[in-house]
Amino acid sequence: MPHVPAIFRAGGPLGLFLALATSASGQEPVTLAESFRPGHSYTVEVRVKLDGKLAVPTGKDKPPQMVPLNGASRVVYDERILDPDEAIRQYREVEFRRVLGSATQDAGIRPAVRRMVVIRAGDRRAPFSPDGPLTWGEIDVVRTDVFVPATIPGLLPPNAVKPGQSWKASTAAVTELTDLETIDDGGVAVELAGVTTVDNRRVARLRVFGTIRGVNQDGPNRQKLDGTAYFDLDAGLLTYLSVRGTHELLDGQTGHTVGVIDGQFTMTRRPLAQPPAGLSDAGLRGVGLKPDAENTLLLYDDPNLGVRFLYPRGWKVGAVQGRQVTLDHTRLGGGILVTVEPAGKVPAAEDYLREVTAFLQKEKAQVAVLATPARVRAEPAALDRFALAATFDKDAARMEYGVLRQADGGATVAARLPQGSAADLRPEADRIIRSLTITKRIAAR
Repeated sequence: MPHVPAIFRAGGPLGLFLALATSASGQEPVTLAESFRPGHSYTVEVRVKLDGKLAVPTGKDKPPQMVPLNGASRVVYDERILDPDEAIRQYREVEFRRVLGSATQDAGIRPAVRRMVVIRAGDRRAPFSPDGPLTWGEIDVVRTDVFVPATIPGLLPPNAVKPGQSWKASTAAVTELTDLETIDDGGVAVELAGVTTVDNRRVARLRVFGTIRGVNQDGPNRQKLDGTAYFDLDAGLLTYLSVRGTHELLDGQTGHTVGVIDGQFTMTRRPLAQPPAGLSDAGLRGVGLKPDAENTLLLYDDPNLGVRFLYPRGWKVGAVQGRQVTLDHTRLGGGILVTVEPAGKVPAAEDYLREVTAFLQKEKAQVAVLATPARVRAEPAALDRFALAATFDKDAARMEYGVLRQADGGATVAARLPQGSAADLRPEADRIIRSLTITKRIAAR
């Protein structure tokens, strides 16, 4: 499913400031600044609605097919600033649904990991939960949201402004709203439209608008934005942002439009006098708030295949084919194959050793045993391990194997670790193999 920029991922005005009192707008300069110092806390609600059509390839030498795309999402979370590029969130509600043609994508966040640290590095956001491993779907829910500590300061002016004055939004704010990795042309401007009073509080109304052309993971595209924001001058807080946008996907060779998505992004915020218990000083005492090898592990859990395991973020899960699932390292070239088997068909480790040795020799590899079969975990989930060295001409690799046996089924694991990176990949492959679990009865075919 295609990537959808922030303003095309949630929407629908909430009407919180649509009944603005018609008090006179002053012409005195006003300061629009929000402090994102450590400890600053607030509640955020984000809604997105989108609707459009995309050109989807149908085959070689065939014209693409225009397929409808629509979706809606809603997230509510409390957030506490840890530093300017790091915040911790506690999600209260998560609703996420996209439909492309006949394919539906639903996503959510499990209650056990709804507390997350979100770190922004450049134009990327990397969430992890100090309470447990995240699935890729849970990361995608967070990754496609805006990072408030970068978006809001980038929409506000550096100096005091009068009604009618405008300024350019920062590159960071534009990147958050559009997900463009490079900006080739255009920009986003913000204008102070006026100052009014709501419930005896001074509120500044801002207009956000512009056209930007650039490139993201979907390729070249052009986005047109038009929105409104409200800034509470007494609280020093941007409380509302609503942006309508048109996202045109462009053909990389001709520049023609190959898809159009109309979307609306709406965000409302309110300050928190005290953060909730999970984000309080007491609630965070002893909690790991910095990423490490354990708290950044990802969870793969396929109820249809009946297998679950943990894996480091340098690995990518491939497609499931039959009863097999693959992982590949994104930088160092390693690969892992997991094959799920009924309990009666799980081989003994010695038999599996003979099987893979014969296969490698058939492929003209020189094979040496590095570690003979040994049990590394006992019942009820028995795990046996062994290792080989395999050389194909000038291509040498360390081969790590595992045999998992449970009452409901089991699995064999084969990991190929290139000789040059085996020292780095071996601990990670070992972590994956040791975390493997069968989650349902595996029926014989």
